[in-house]
Amino acid sequence: MAEKQNEKAAAVPLLDPEAQVAQAPKPRKTVKQQFKLLGTWLTIYFSLRMAIYIGCYFLLPEDYANSRSSWAMNALSQLRTPGTDKEELYLSVPDPASALLASREYATHPHIAGSTEDFGDANVILKLFQTHFGIAAPPEPPVFPAGSSASREATLGVAKLHKPTAWIDVYYPVMNTPLDRALSILSKDGEEVEWDADLVEDGDPRDPEAAEYRDAVPTFHGLSADGVAEGQVVYVNYGRKEDYDEIIAKGGNLTGKIVLARYGENFRGLKIKGAQELGAVGVLIYTDPRDDGAVTVANGYEPYPAGPARNPTSVQRGSVQFLSLYPGDPTTPGTPAYANATRTEGENIPKTPSLPISWANAERLLEEIAGGDAHSAFALDGRASEKKIKLVNHVNTRVMPIWNTMAAIPGHIKNETVIIGCHRDAWVMGAADPTSGTVSIHEVVRGFGTLLKSGWKPLRNVVFASWDAEEYGLIGSTEWAEDFPEWITENVVTYVNLDVSVSGARWGARGSPSLAHLIRGAALAVPHPSDPARTLWDARQDDGPFAGAFDAEFAEVYEERVKAERVGKDEVGIPPLGSGSDFTPFLQRLGVASLDQGFGATAHDAPYHYHSIYDSQAWQERYADPGFLRHVAVAKHLGLVALRLVDSIILPLNTTHYALELDDYLDKVEAIASSVQAAADFSGLRRSIRRLQAASRALDAEKDEAERKLRELLDRIPRRHDAYGESAPSSPTGGLLPEWLKRLLEIVFGGATQGPVGRFVKAAKRVQRANAKLVAFERGFIHEDGIKEREWYRHLGVAPGKWLGAFLAFLLCFHSGSFGDALRGDVLRLPCPVCAAGSLSARLVPSGAHYREPLRWCPPIAYEAGDRAHSSRKRILSDPSPPSKPQRMLTECTHAGYGATTLPSITEALTFEQNATLAELEASRVSALLEKLTETIKV
Repeated sequence: MAEKQNEKAAAVPLLDPEAQVAQAPKPRKTVKQQFKLLGTWLTIYFSLRMAIYIGCYFLLPEDYANSRSSWAMNALSQLRTPGTDKEELYLSVPDPASALLASREYATHPHIAGSTEDFGDANVILKLFQTHFGIAAPPEPPVFPAGSSASREATLGVAKLHKPTAWIDVYYPVMNTPLDRALSILSKDGEEVEWDADLVEDGDPRDPEAAEYRDAVPTFHGLSADGVAEGQVVYVNYGRKEDYDEIIAKGGNLTGKIVLARYGENFRGLKIKGAQELGAVGVLIYTDPRDDGAVTVANGYEPYPAGPARNPTSVQRGSVQFLSLYPGDPTTPGTPAYANATRTEGENIPKTPSLPISWANAERLLEEIAGGDAHSAFALDGRASEKKIKLVNHVNTRVMPIWNTMAAIPGHIKNETVIIGCHRDAWVMGAADPTSGTVSIHEVVRGFGTLLKSGWKPLRNVVFASWDAEEYGLIGSTEWAEDFPEWITENVVTYVNLDVSVSGARWGARGSPSLAHLIRGAALAVPHPSDPARTLWDARQDDGPFAGAFDAEFAEVYEERVKAERVGKDEVGIPPLGSGSDFTPFLQRLGVASLDQGFGATAHDAPYHYHSIYDSQAWQERYADPGFLRHVAVAKHLGLVALRLVDSIILPLNTTHYALELDDYLDKVEAIASSVQAAADFSGLRRSIRRLQAASRALDAEKDEAERKLRELLDRIPRRHDAYGESAPSSPTGGLLPEWLKRLLEIVFGGATQGPVGRFVKAAKRVQRANAKLVAFERGFIHEDGIKEREWYRHLGVAPGKWLGAFLAFLLCFHSGSFGDALRGDVLRLPCPVCAAGSLSARLVPSGAHYREPLRWCPPIAYEAGDRAHSSRKRILSDPSPPSKPQRMLTECTHAGYGATTLPSITEALTFEQNATLAELEASRVSALLEKLTETIKV
C-alpha cells in the first residue's frame, strides 16, 4: 500500500512547486495567536479612525462636527423637491363629498364642552389623526391628565419625535350647566304671574336634528351668575357703554332694573358688565331681526325652516365671560387648570344673573315697556315697564373636565413648529360654529396624510389641535398655552386658527401684519369656490343671494361697516386680529404671529342662527354652503398657508410690512389725541418706529441672501435617499481616493463631509438665525407688565378692545363733557379717529357729552357747532393734517365686540383716562420695546 501511494505522488508533475505546498495541511493557530491577530486589526482600525477624526476635526471642523446633526443635511431631498409639486398634491385632496360626509358625522348631535358627546368627539378626532398620519393606536388610550408626566412629555417631547403621534390632554376648568330657568311678567302687585315665557326653541320637524335636540342644551349663558331677579325692564339697545351713558344722561336709572339688550356690536359679557356696574339686577339678551339685513319676515321671507328668514324662537346661547379682562378658566388666570390647581373666585365672570331669549319673547317685553307697539320702545330714553318681571337662572357651577385632542408630525428642524388649531365644542350641534371649521380641518388632515404617504416629511414640526371649551371663553387653547408658555415661546413660529369656516357668502381673513402677504398670496392661488374665472381672494366681494330693504338704523351702520372693510383693500387688505377665538393666547399673551379666516354672512345672506339649535346640518346644506365648496376652499387655503409656513426655507413673515403698519397705528393715536385736545408728544415713539423699519429692511436683505446662498450650495451636493425621503451626501471624499478607502471612511464616520458640505451647513445656520429674528418680531411686542387693568393681555401692539373695539372706544372719550357747550341737535364733525382723511358727524344727546349713531363719514372740512345758549358759534375742533395716504380703518368699527385696538395701552390712556401724560408714559413703554426689538433683529 505504501509503495502505491509513493508511485502516485511521483506521478504528479512538478510544473507548479507551490501546488504541493498548497496541498500540505496548514498548522492551526493557537488561541493566543488568534487574539494577537484580532488585537492587531483593532489597533489598526481605531488608529485609523482616530487619525481621520482628528484630521477632520482640525482641518474640516464645520464639515465633520456639524454636518451629521444639521437639519439641512437631513432634509436635502425635501429642499430639492419643488414646492409646487407638494402643493399640487395637497390641493388635489380636499373634496366636497368628503367634507359633506364629515359634517353629517360631526354636526348631527349636540357636543357642548364637558359632555360625554364632547369626549366621544375628542376620540373621533384622535382616530382621524391616527388613521391619516399613520399612527398605531397604543394598547391604552393616550388620554393624559394635564400636568401629568405623560401630558408634559407629549408636548415637550415633540422635538424628539421620529414619527407622528397623537394624544388627548385633559384640563379641569370651572364651567357651568343649566339647572332651571324662567322668565315671567308679574302682576302690578307682584303676587301673580301674568305671562310665562317659553324659553325652549320650537324645534320645527322640518329640521330633523333641531327637532330631536330642541332642549338637549337648554337656553342659558355659559359662566352666568346663579340667581333670581325681579325688577322693571328697561331697553338698552346693544348694551354698549355709550348706550348706557345715553340712558343715564337722559335721566334714566338702572339700579334695581332688569335690562333688555340686543345682540351685536359688542361681546355679550360686556353688556352684562356695563349693566352690573350701573346697579342692574338682571340682564336679558335677544337677537333682533332688524340686524338681519334684507332677509326678514317684514320683507316677505318665510322664517326658517320654511324659508331663509330668522326663526323667531331661535336663541343665541353663549359665554358671558368678561373676555377683555382675560380668557380661559376664570379661576386660574395665567396658570393651567390642573385638577389640583389653586383657584381664585374668578374676576372675569358676572355677579348679575342673565338669560338669552328669543325675538318672540323679547317682542312681548318690548310691548310691556312701550305699553303697546314693541317698536315704540326702541327710543333710548331709560323708560321702564310699569310691571315688574322675574328672571330665574339656576346653574350648576363646578370643575369639569375638557379634552384637547392633539397630534404632532415631526419635521427636520426640531425647534420650529407651526400649530394648526380649531375648536371642537359647540353650544348645540354647531354646523357652522365650529363644525364647519372642524370639517375644513378634516380635509386638511386628509391632505397632510396624503403628503406623508407620498414620502414627504415637513421641514418644520406641525402640531394639530382640536381645542375644547372655546365657547365658554377660549378655555382649551388658553389652558394649554398657559401650561406650555416657555415651549411655545421657544418653538412655535406661527399659529394658524380656524373657527367658523362657513356661515355665509363672503370670505375674509385677519392676521398679524407679518402674515398679510402670505394670506393674500395663498388666496390668489386657490380657485373661487363657484367661479373658476376668479380666485378665493375675489370672494371678499361676494354677497348673499337675497334682496330686500334694510331697517333704517341698520342700513347706516352696515354701510359704514362695509366702507370700513374696504378701506385698504388696494394694499394688502388683511386687518389685525382682535379676540374671540383660539388665537388669543398665542398672539396677545405670548407673541406668536397668528391668522384666522372663513366665509361670513352678509346682509343679503340667510341669517345665521348663531349658537341656536338652528345652526344645524340642514341649515348649512340649504343656505350656507349647499355644495360644500366653501368648506373645501377654506381647507385648500389653510393647507396652502400651512405648507408655505412649514416648508419654506425662509419663513414667509414680512416684518417690514408690519413695521410700516406701525406708522399707521401711531397716526390713529395722534388723531385721537388731537380730537380730545391732548397735547401728547409721540415723537420718540415715531423715531423708534423709524429705526425698527430700517432694521427690518436690513433683515430683508439678509434673509434673501441667506436663502440664495443655501440654494446655491444645495445644487453642488450629491445625495443618497433613504426610505423616509431624507438624503445624505454620497462619497465624502470625492474621486481622489481608492474605492476601498472611500468605503472605509464612510464606515468609520458615516459620511463625514468635505468643504462644500461644511459651507452648506454654515449657510443653513445662517438661514435659521434669520428665521429666529423673523419669529422674534411678534414676540417683541410682549411686555411682562401687560396692559393696565387687564394685565393678562401683554401685547402692546394689538389687543381686543376694552369695551367695544378701537373706534367705538374712541367715542367714549367724549363722555366727559369736553363739548358741553353744544346742545341737543347740534352736529359735530370730527376727524375720523382711524382714517384721518375723513370725518364723522354725530348728533349730541342733551348732556352734550355723548355721541350716538347713526354715524356718517364726510369729507374733511372745518368743524363747528352752534352754541344756541350763547347765540354764537364756537370752534370745536379743526381738521388735522391728513396723512399722505388714507389709512386703513379697523374692520370692527361697529362689529361684534371682538375688534382690534392697535397700540392699546396708549389708545386707552387717551380714550378712557384722557390723560396725555399717561399716554406719553405708555408710548415710552412701547418705544422701549421697539428699541429692544430693533437690536434683536439687527444683522
